[in-house]
Amino acid sequence: MSEKFKVSSSPHVRAKDSTSRIMLYVIIALLPATLFGIYNFGFHALILILVTIASCMASEWIFEKIVHKKNTLPDLSAVVTGLLLALNLPAGLPWWEAVIGGVFSIVIVKMLFGGLGQNFMNPALGGRCFLLIAFAADMTNFASSKFEAYSGATPLGMIRNDGISSVKVMDMLTGRIPGTIGETSVIAILIGAIILILLGVITLRIPAAYIITFSVFMLIFGKERFDLTYLVAELCGGGLMLGAFFMATDYVTSPITPAGQIIYGICCGLLTGIFRCFGANAEGVSFAIILSNLLVPIIEKFTVPKAFGMVKEAKKNE
Repeated sequence: MSEKFKVSSSPHVRAKDSTSRIMLYVIIALLPATLFGIYNFGFHALILILVTIASCMASEWIFEKIVHKKNTLPDLSAVVTGLLLALNLPAGLPWWEAVIGGVFSIVIVKMLFGGLGQNFMNPALGGRCFLLIAFAADMTNFASSKFEAYSGATPLGMIRNDGISSVKVMDMLTGRIPGTIGETSVIAILIGAIILILLGVITLRIPAAYIITFSVFMLIFGKERFDLTYLVAELCGGGLMLGAFFMATDYVTSPITPAGQIIYGICCGLLTGIFRCFGANAEGVSFAIILSNLLVPIIEKFTVPKAFGMVKEAKKNE
């Protein structure tokens, strides 16, 4: 019998985009930050990126072999996870620690919860936070590694300890600063973000709500209140831009409703501001997004539109 005609319930959606195509778009959008990171930090950054991607792909393939599930490597989600995780690592991190982070991201955060579409937090951020807890010294070491192009604390740490006068904001904008492989160049990240927006992969709701909320919070509660130079430095420093455009917007772990996306972005911005102003660490983006991921079911519960007539019917029953 021919399978040309298939009958299914509504809704019926026609779209050229597939999971693999969307993931390919994300990979293309990450290329500017990736290439700049390799240029900025050298050959070891390239090796770390390749090792992390390979560990994520191998973890997914082996897990699916063990549990007798269909091979999902062609959807490219493991590649995106590996690339995002690598861009959130310092270039001098030992390669075997990156492998552990890749295995944790895929096996623990993603596959044990059912694979793509079932994970409750962003796998790359889950892996990064695990490494921050397990190997805190290596994950925050930007000075002692022989592969590091710069020495000293990160700009956010310098601002917290010595004020805005201790950093050059233009260097933070162009990326000639210590940091993780993919977070240093705001220009490269914004080029990638524009690609995502033009291709229709993301909208500006989450990034805009995130960045605006964070900006207002830092102007009011930051170390240099109502100082625009300080605000620009905080926006350019750390993983804020990479997180706002590439990780907070993850389809699986962010709300699907327009109102929910705005609320979710606000939560990310508030938590990032709280962590940076009052936390022990000068960063905070990864933990802010993960905690906001956990709020997504509640956000969606209260922002899903009511079916036509349901509100009136509910009032009648009262």
